[in-house]
Order: sequence, then C-alpha cells, then structure tokens
Amino acid sequence: MTNLLQNTAQNSHSMPALKLAFKQDKRLRAGSPWIYSNEIDWNPGLKSLPPGSLVSVYGKNGEAFGTAFFNAKSLIAGRMLSRDPARQIDAVFFRGLFKTALRLREKLFSVPYYRLIHAEADGCPGLIVDRFGDLLVIEVNTAGMEQLQPIWLDPLIELCGAKTVYFKNDSHSRSQEGLEAREYFHAGSIEGPVAVVENDLTFYADIAGGQKTGWFYDQRANRRMVGEICRGANTMLDLYSYLGGFAMNAAKSGVRRAVAVDRSADAMRLAKQSADKNGLGAQCEFIADQAFPYLEQAALDNQKFDVVVADPPAFAKTAKDIPAAKVGYRKLAALAAACVAPNGFLFMASCSYHMDLANFTEQVSGGIHKSGRSGKILRTVFADADHPTHAHLAQSGYLKGLLLQLD
Repeated sequence: MTNLLQNTAQNSHSMPALKLAFKQDKRLRAGSPWIYSNEIDWNPGLKSLPPGSLVSVYGKNGEAFGTAFFNAKSLIAGRMLSRDPARQIDAVFFRGLFKTALRLREKLFSVPYYRLIHAEADGCPGLIVDRFGDLLVIEVNTAGMEQLQPIWLDPLIELCGAKTVYFKNDSHSRSQEGLEAREYFHAGSIEGPVAVVENDLTFYADIAGGQKTGWFYDQRANRRMVGEICRGANTMLDLYSYLGGFAMNAAKSGVRRAVAVDRSADAMRLAKQSADKNGLGAQCEFIADQAFPYLEQAALDNQKFDVVVADPPAFAKTAKDIPAAKVGYRKLAALAAACVAPNGFLFMASCSYHMDLANFTEQVSGGIHKSGRSGKILRTVFADADHPTHAHLAQSGYLKGLLLQLD
C-alpha cells in the first residue's frame, strides 16, 4: 500500500495505463463513471495490478479520459475518480470533494444528521458516510477507496469535526471487490444507542448492531409526507418499521393509534424508547412480528387502518431474484391493501435497484387489484436529497415509493 500512496501523491503521471477496447468508449463519453471488464483492452500488466490501483484511462486512439480505480477481479473493473487527466489524487483532491458534499447538505438540512457522502454521486466510488452529529459511520465498498483510506480519512474527519468514527464494512459488495468484512472504531467509542434528529423528532439507533449504518436517512422526506397524510387520521400501520420512523411521524401529526411492526424485538424496544422520548408513547404500539403473518391475521380480524406503510428490505438483491421479488411485492400489496380503510392510503416502497419503477408499479397495482380494491397513485417518490442519483448511473437511484389512495 505504501508504494501506491507514494505514487498517488508524488507521481500521478506515471500511473499504469488502462486502454479501452475498440469502440468501447461510448458509455464513458456519455458520462458513465463505470468501466466494465468487457470494455477493456486487456494486457498482462493490467491483470497483475493490485485491486484498487489507480490507472490513467485512455481510448484506443490514445485520448486521455482521466483517472480511475481499477480492480481486475470485479465485473466493474474501472471506476472513474477524475475526468481531468492531470489531476493529482491526494488529500487536497478528496478534501475538495468532501467540502462540496458538505456544503450541499448544509444547504439542505438545518441539523448535522444526514448522508454526507453517497458514493459515485458525490465523486467517491463505493464510499458511504452517514453523519450523526459528531459521529461518522463509514462504509468502504471498493478496493480503491480502501487503498486510499490513509489519504482521505483525515480530511473527512477534520472537515466535520468528528469525534467518533465507526467503520461498518459488512456489505456484500466488499466480497465482490475481494475485501473482507471489518467493523471497528477508528476514533472514539459508543456506549448505548445513538440519538438521531429528524423532522423535529429524536430517534435512538443501534449503530453497531442495527441495520446498515444504523438509520435510513433515505426515507426522511417520505416519512414526513406520510405524517402529513396522517393528519386527522385515527389509525396507521407501519410495516417493516425498524425504529418506528413512519409511525412516530404519524403520531407527531396527531394520529390516535400508530402500530409499528418489525421482526426485530430489539428494534421495537428502541422504537418504544424513542416514542417515550418524544412524548408519543401513548399513541404508539410496537409489535415484534413478521409482516406477512401479521397482515394475514389482521385480515382475519377485519382490522382496518386509515394509512398503511410497507417499507420492506430489498426483495431483489440480484437480477436473479426478480421473479421471486415480483411475487413478493404483489403479495405484500394485496395483503396491505386489504387492511386499508375505505378511502384510506397505502404507501409502498422498494429499495431493490433491480426492481425498476415500472415493474414495481405493476406489481403493486396487481396486488391491489387482487385484493379486490382499486386506487389512484398520488405521488411517486424517491430517496431524500442527501442520497443524490448520479446523472449517468441509474444504479445509484435505488429507492422508489408509491403513495396511493384506495377506494
């Protein structure tokens, strides 16, 4: 790693060359930050480079396209880092990227609780940074960002004034890059749940033991939207609730009874603490149960809710999962719709990139029809603004949701 860092900081013009194969520069020219392995003119030198090496990218005719991370073991073999062939990749470079990302979040949000770095969309391939005040939770999902961590980590910490830094490197994408799972504190420590401030509510998250980085900022705006829909409502149901985000936004808006359901008893205990902290405990009920069995029993009991939210984990983690995911989303929509009161609302979301919006809409509509209901789509929504989508990389826009009113 030492040689790689020295070359990066002192001799950026001597990087190994990655040449694209004949007529394989179309996607790169169109703005894509990814280079697939079948677009490369391979040679023995490239194949022997350590995963995460920096390379200079050239077209077949010698045109320079910039600098990329390279990993011969990955289907996405190249990830563009800079379109300026002369740009030196050093601490100053990364500080500039982080500063731009920070300015955007500070413009969008009044409190320092947000996703600060969203991988390629913020110019940092495979790097995820969620901010919880002076705590940073970091995921490094590419060999390139892992190799350059000694260069970018200090500027990130200094810019945010972070006192605690936790690496939650447990994603499946690390194995695809040839990286091991590693979770550890780089600085500071955490004792107990961490407070998260969102939509003028305080939640408690388990950073080390919870899902992903501990909290899902991507649904912030959608939780607020559901809260607005719940004004004047009597009941709402929050399925796959995790830490009660939708339920408590609903309770804050005045719903008389908000029921949160999640299979994790630990998550439900934390959600109860959050509700009590916000003075909403009397309105909220937390149930540790699976969503499908709960809905099936609710139908037998003829339970109806004015608003139902279903925000499941990814049903399609790979393209091979799409057929099963279609069945799952359709069944979930049917069961959820059966529990919606007349003229009530259903919000369903999918965080599966492989289930595109058109396909997802088809399954939700089909499920509603199967339940004997009809409805109209009021809004199609996506992740909040701290999860930007790279304009030339559809894969970075994974979350989609539908708000419907049913007959």
